[in-house]
This record gives sequence, structure tokens and C-alpha cells, in this order.
Amino acid sequence: MRRAIQNAGFEEHDFTTGQVVLHYVVKPSHKPALVLIPAQMGTWESYQHVLVPLARNYQVFAVDIRGHGQSTWTPGNYSWATVGQDMAAFLQQVVQRPALISGNSSGGLIALWLAANVPTHVAAIVLEDAPVFSAEMPRFRDRDRFVYQGLQHIVATIGNPRDRDLADYLRGQVLPVDNGRRERRMPDWFVTLVSWSIRRYQAAHPGQPVEIAYFPGPLRLLFKSLSAFDPDFSRAFVDGRFYEGLDHTEALKKVRCPMLVLHANWFRHPKYGLVGAMDDEDRARIQQLVPHAQYQKIAANHVIHTFKPATFIQAIEAFGEQEAVQQRLKAPLGAHIATPLQ
Repeated sequence: MRRAIQNAGFEEHDFTTGQVVLHYVVKPSHKPALVLIPAQMGTWESYQHVLVPLARNYQVFAVDIRGHGQSTWTPGNYSWATVGQDMAAFLQQVVQRPALISGNSSGGLIALWLAANVPTHVAAIVLEDAPVFSAEMPRFRDRDRFVYQGLQHIVATIGNPRDRDLADYLRGQVLPVDNGRRERRMPDWFVTLVSWSIRRYQAAHPGQPVEIAYFPGPLRLLFKSLSAFDPDFSRAFVDGRFYEGLDHTEALKKVRCPMLVLHANWFRHPKYGLVGAMDDEDRARIQQLVPHAQYQKIAANHVIHTFKPATFIQAIEAFGEQEAVQQRLKAPLGAHIATPLQ
């Protein structure tokens, strides 16, 4: 798949912000700009099934944020403010024109940060199942704690990059399914087999990201991403460092550009609370704060662009074709554009 993306004209580059190096892919083009920001633990490769189709109408950029992939790790220095400033520099110095920005999960919150803080560089945003409100303290830790406990698990099992077994990420993981009626766990024999395969690969390819060709596609990408992920990024969510620089309510109040909310599957569990990114109350609150926001429910896993790529592409293209979005994409930086709120 990586070779197919390269054959389609995409190139890999590094951008130095002055603080960190951000790795990204882009297809050279004069088309409107579309910037894709993956979820926590994800890299640009999570978009591998949508990059080429989206490039029909856009110059597509897909970015590894700090702590991920081939971008710089900064242990002890992760927050919405630092990651947001990285991406602001990317928009200003690499993209250099208003962009449609789509972010998945925490990437969606980065898109929200950008819309609130560097609006001249943001033509429109897509929040792809972003944990708006649910990833704020104390709710994240105390009430809707399923994802928070998942981050605790990352820190506990693979939090030491110098001494860890990546397969332990799967060990002890509990996934509620069937709307919470059952819990699925990874069998120990399977985790042991994965561990053996990873250790064998690492012995033969020291210092390289783990990419085991015979793993199924999602598992292969999961462990490649995990092997290039700084676990202190998750630790910063657990210990509270990450939340500096983003108040969800205040950021939403500042959104003046067109906004599309893509909402994936979710349910409530008596033990874990919200299993998903946001519930219907969160969605209603978003639309109250951003009355012009558009909403689309998609029956899909949290990473919509991976599990329902055709649906994701259709949603992006339909949103991007709207006159309000097109007008802002084609406007020069700093131009006054009438917004849905004016």
C-alpha cells in the first residue's frame, strides 16, 4: 500500500518547526488544501486507503504529530498547546493557504484548536469522532473512563520504551461489545504468539519500526504505529499535563468557519461509562455552541476513515463541495469571508 501511494505521486517530507520535526506526506498539486491529522497512536499511514481518492480534488497533506511515527518525540512536553502550535506552524509555513482540516479522535481536537487559534489558515474543519467534552477532566477520569483506562493500560504495559514487550498492549485489554452485553478479551496464546513474532522481528531489524508482513493489515499497522509512538504522550493525558491550552467550550465558541461533525458508534456501559468518543448530549451541546455545525452519524468504528473509507471520502467531498467551504478554500490568507454566523 505504501508503494501504491508513492506510485500515485505522494512524497514524504520533514518540516522543522524550530522545536520539533514533523514528518508528513503530500502530493504536489495546486488544488485546494486538505490536511489530515490522525488519532493518538496513529500515523499518516492510517489514511492509506483514502489518500489517493481524496487527491482527485485536493492537495492532501497527512501528518505525523509530535511523538508519533517519524516525527520528534518530546518526553515531558506534550499538551494541546504544544501540539497545536506545531500544527499552526505547519499550516503557516508548509500549507501557506487556508485549508480544510480533518482530524480523527484527538486529531479532531487539534483541528478544533486550530480553528479557534489560527482561523485565517483554517477554511473549514471536520471532527471525525472527536472526544469533544468527554476528554476533559474530571469527566474523562471519573465518569466516562473507558478511554482513560485504555491510556493507563498503555502507560502500565508499554510505557518504558527501553524495556517493554509491545505485545503486552494486547494483554489484559477488555473491549465491551454488543452494546455492553459482552466483553471481549485477547487470548493469552495469541498474545504470546504476537510477542514471539515481534521479538523475532526486532532482533533482525534493531531500531526500526515493527512491520511484520504476515500480520493482518490492521494488526500490522497497529504494531508499526505503537513501535514509533512515545508512550509519554498517553502518560500526559493520565497525569494531567496534556490538557493545557484547550477548553472545549471556549474553543467551540470561537469557531466561525464551516464545521462538520462525524459521529461513529457509541454506547454507555454501567462499569466504564461512555464507550466511544461522544454521546448524543455532547453532539447537541456542540450544535448549541456552533449553530452552523453540520452533523452526520456513521455506523462505524471510531476510526471511520479506516473502517468505512468510502463513506469517509464521500463525507469529506460532499462537505468540501459546499459553496461556503469552497469560498474559504480559494480565498487569500486574511481575506474577509462572510461566515455562517454573520
